[in-house]
Amino acid sequence: MLVETKARVGVFSIALGAYLPQFPSLVPEFEKQFEDFKKSIPDTVEIIDGGVVTTKEQSQAAGDKFRAADVDLVFMQLLTYATSYNMLPAVKDLDVPVVLVNVQKLKALDYDTAGTAEWLGEAYACGAVGEMVADLNRYGKRSAVITGVVEGGDENVAREINEWCLAANCRRRFRDTNIAQIGRPYPGMMDLYIDESNLYRRMGLYTKQFDWEKIWAIADEITDEAVIKAKAEDILDTFDIVGGGDVDKVWEMAKYVVAFEQWVKDEQLGLVASHYDGFAKGIAGKVDSLLIPAFSMLIKQGTACAVEGDMKVAMAMSILKTISGTGQLAEMYTIDFNDDVTLIGHSGSGDAAISQAKKPTMKMMDVFHGKTGGGYLTQFYPPTGPITYLGITQDGEGHFKFVVAEGVNEEGKILQNGDTMMRTRFSCSAAEFVTRWSETGPTHHFGAAVGHHIETIKKVAKVFNVPVEVVVR
Repeated sequence: MLVETKARVGVFSIALGAYLPQFPSLVPEFEKQFEDFKKSIPDTVEIIDGGVVTTKEQSQAAGDKFRAADVDLVFMQLLTYATSYNMLPAVKDLDVPVVLVNVQKLKALDYDTAGTAEWLGEAYACGAVGEMVADLNRYGKRSAVITGVVEGGDENVAREINEWCLAANCRRRFRDTNIAQIGRPYPGMMDLYIDESNLYRRMGLYTKQFDWEKIWAIADEITDEAVIKAKAEDILDTFDIVGGGDVDKVWEMAKYVVAFEQWVKDEQLGLVASHYDGFAKGIAGKVDSLLIPAFSMLIKQGTACAVEGDMKVAMAMSILKTISGTGQLAEMYTIDFNDDVTLIGHSGSGDAAISQAKKPTMKMMDVFHGKTGGGYLTQFYPPTGPITYLGITQDGEGHFKFVVAEGVNEEGKILQNGDTMMRTRFSCSAAEFVTRWSETGPTHHFGAAVGHHIETIKKVAKVFNVPVEVVVR
């Protein structure tokens, strides 16, 4: 990625301190289990180690660490029974989910030989889970429970931990990067309009405003021909140009991609939303003509770029890219009532990672439909198979909401207008899907990602403390 981010996850374990002098063998047992648990957490996140907690004071010290690190999530491992005062001081001042890891060491005890120490140390994680959730609820804290077993491995536990880490990375990406707004949203698309202060308040994402005049001049100082040539070759590796292309043909585009990449790094941009509605003459026309593939090169490297100035869909694209590796802008195109599928897609910049059926293409168009000017249009070719759609909308008070659906992309004909497009079948009829989706009150843009990701998106929603509405799966 052009701008790297890494979630910070608080990790600690709890046990009842009264057990330790009674059963000294529990001390090394618990220390070993905690070390093994930390190793099970993917290296996609940074661990903030709160240690093995058996007293209120240790819990408070762990909480001090977590607050100082601005953690995005907390994993709490239950080693055995413990009381709430082992947990609450560590998390009571945090505004992130607490995931209770109720993972038992052994599948079952040997009932004929196991003593109290074995029971307490290897098979009693479940004893306090409900108590912990009850107190977290009373404190207004978001929480989740993972239950499973260490012995023999547990795929569900590993998957849940990984999904929570992906969700935490979405929060960190919003907190550590910025969204660039160039120009303003498409005139009249009031569903896209947004209050940038409210965005920062509720989603932790700061907006940097840029005028088009600065963008037009962004490549003025790019003169290193070796760097430009390498980027031109990167563009040719990414796209097949209809009618053929070479380094000279994309030289000017490469200059601007180099400039945009440096701009993204300098301004710490994880997201970009832009719309140009001028005369598209001179330098303005030149930049407008190459912006779609140039921004596609940014998306390829992890910076979500949304057309029509839609900051909400930029967030959806960024979330999907973070959790799945693909994040494509989309909207409804048409319903094929004969085949009972919905055609979904969009023109403009896209994610090369989603173009798994065929290498992306780029061609010159005289007119961008509904917009000023013309230029290079890109088309991407998502694969058949599972697909997830994520929309982000708001209510009248500015609260955000996620809208999500899972479907399956199928082979078949699409429109021949050069736009990225998918034929998606849902578990309900196409007409019912469009009705259900529309009744949630979404913005008309949404993100698309290869695979099924509703369970991870639910976790992302809990991390951001926003509701999520599942339309179909």
